[in-house]
Amino acid sequence: MDNYRALIAIVLSMAVLLIYQFLFMPAPAPVPEQPTETERLAAEPSTGAAPVSPAELVAPGAMEPGQQPVDVATLLGPGDRAREIRVETDLYTAVISEAGGTLRSFLVNEFRESVAPGSPPKDLVRVEPEDGLPLLFSWGVEPGRAEMLHFTADQDRLVVGQGQERTLTMRAQSPLGLEFIRTYTFRDGDYLIDVAVEVINRGEVPLQGAPYLTLANRPFVEKGDPLEHFLFTGPAALVDNEVQQVKVKDLADERAGRSFTGRVRWAGYHDSYFLTSIIPLEVAQATAHFSSRRDDLVTTVLASAADIIPAGGAHRYNYQVYFGPKKLTLLNELGHELARSVNFGWFDFLARPTFYLLNFLYGLVGNYGVAIILVTIIIKAAFWPLTHKGLKSMKVMQKIQPKMTKLREKYKDDKQRQQQEMLKLYQTYKVNPLGGCLPMLLQIPVFFALYKVLLQSIELRHAPFMLWINDLSAPDRLYIGFDIPWLGGIPVLTLFMALSMFVQQKMTPISDPMQARIMLFLPVVFFFLFLNFASGLVLYWFINNVLTIAQQYMIYRQKD
Repeated sequence: MDNYRALIAIVLSMAVLLIYQFLFMPAPAPVPEQPTETERLAAEPSTGAAPVSPAELVAPGAMEPGQQPVDVATLLGPGDRAREIRVETDLYTAVISEAGGTLRSFLVNEFRESVAPGSPPKDLVRVEPEDGLPLLFSWGVEPGRAEMLHFTADQDRLVVGQGQERTLTMRAQSPLGLEFIRTYTFRDGDYLIDVAVEVINRGEVPLQGAPYLTLANRPFVEKGDPLEHFLFTGPAALVDNEVQQVKVKDLADERAGRSFTGRVRWAGYHDSYFLTSIIPLEVAQATAHFSSRRDDLVTTVLASAADIIPAGGAHRYNYQVYFGPKKLTLLNELGHELARSVNFGWFDFLARPTFYLLNFLYGLVGNYGVAIILVTIIIKAAFWPLTHKGLKSMKVMQKIQPKMTKLREKYKDDKQRQQQEMLKLYQTYKVNPLGGCLPMLLQIPVFFALYKVLLQSIELRHAPFMLWINDLSAPDRLYIGFDIPWLGGIPVLTLFMALSMFVQQKMTPISDPMQARIMLFLPVVFFFLFLNFASGLVLYWFINNVLTIAQQYMIYRQKD
C-alpha cells in the first residue's frame, strides 16, 4: 500500500508538471466586448472631466461663428529619405530612424544570439519596417491609421562615454500645423532611456487628441528553438498592481485585441530572458492595448486620455523605455516595479530565495553548473532527516508486508476489523503508512520553485558547465559530427538521469510485481519528459537521484 501511494505521488507530480507547462501563466480575465479603449480615451480629456464639446474647445472670438476645431485624425504625409542615427553605450548599440523617430535595432552587448563562435549581439528589435517599428508616436490618430512623419535629427551619431548623459533631439512638422519634438536621453550604464515628446500646435485653432506610443515585437527566439515551447512569450502589463499577460495564440483569435485600463506602471513584451517595455511617467490613467494581426507579430499601444492643445500652445509627454535583460537584481534597482515581470509562479516565495542562493554560490565558484550541484546538495541536506525517516518507513513497511497480506485475507469480510488490526500492526512496528510518500510530496513545491528559477534565470542563458554542456538553458545534446534523427545529438545527461532513476527504482523494495513493472517504466517516461528541458534542470534531477541512491544504500545496509 505504501508503494502504491508512492506511485500515485510520482504520477501526480508528473501530471502537475505537464499541466503546469500548458497552463504556464494564469489566463487574464475576459474583457467584455466594447469600443476600442484608445478610441474611448481619445474622447476624454486628461483632467477626468466629461468629454468637451467642439464649441467648448475654443475661446470666444477665436474663430468664425460656426467654425469647428480641426480633427487631427487624418493621414499625415510621408517624409523624405530618412537617416539612421547610431547610438553607442557600454550596454547596447541602438539605431534610431528619422522615419517616425522609431527604433530600427537594439543590440544588447552582453548577450549573444547563440553560443556559436562569432555570434552577433542579441537584437531585441526583430521586426521589419513594414511590420511597424517600435516607439512610433502619434497624437490624435491611432497608430494603425497614422502615416509616419519624417523627423530631422540634430546629430548623426551618439557615443555615450563613461559617466555621460547624451540627448538626441528630433523634429517633425505635420501638414496640419502640428510640430513634434522628440528627445531621447541615453545614460552610460543604464538600460532605461528617457523618451519625451512635445506636441506644439502651430495652427490657429485648438486641437484635441490622445497620445499613443507603440511597440512592435516578434519572439526573441527563432522558430524551432526547443525552448520555444517552454518559455512564455507575449505581451504583458502591470495595471492597478496586477500583472496582466496574454498568450499570443489567444490574442490572435481576438480580432479587436485585448485592452487593460487603469494605473499602468509599464506595458510591453517579454519572454523568460528579455523585456521591452514602455513606462509612462506622470500619468494617472492609461490603457495598454495588445493586438496580433498576422503570424507572431504583436503590437502594444500605450494610450492616455485626450488633451486639448490651444492655438500656439504645447503639451509634453514623458516616458521611459526599457529594452534589456530580465535580471532580477537589475530590475529591482531600476524601480517602476519592472521586477514584477519576472514571474516564478505559484511557489514564488520559495523560488526567490533559491534564486539568490544560486547566484551567491555562483559568486563563490564561478560556474553555474557547479552552483546548481551545490544548491541540490543543500536542498537534499535540508530534506535529509525527512527523507531518511520516509525511507526507513518504506523498509519497515516492506518487512511487515506479509503480515498485512494475512490480515487482509483473514478479515476480508470485515473491513472495520481489518482496519483496526492494521492500525495495531502499524503501532506495534511504529510505522506511518504515509511515511514513504510524504517526503516526496513535500519536495514537489521545491522542485517546481527550482524548475522556475532554472528556466527563467537569464544568468543561465548560454552559461557553460563542462565538457559538451555549453548552455545550461538549452537541452542536453552531445553532437557527434552528424545529426541524429529527431534528437540532433545524444542526450547524455538525460540518459544518465533516466539510468539513475532506474537504479533508484531497483533499490526500492516493492512486493507487488505489477507495481514493480510500472515503477521501472517511470524512468522511460521521465526520459522523454526531460528530453527538451534545460540541461540545468536535468543536472539538478540527476544529482538529486544520485544523492537519494546514496541515502537508500546507507539505510538498507543498516541492520534492524
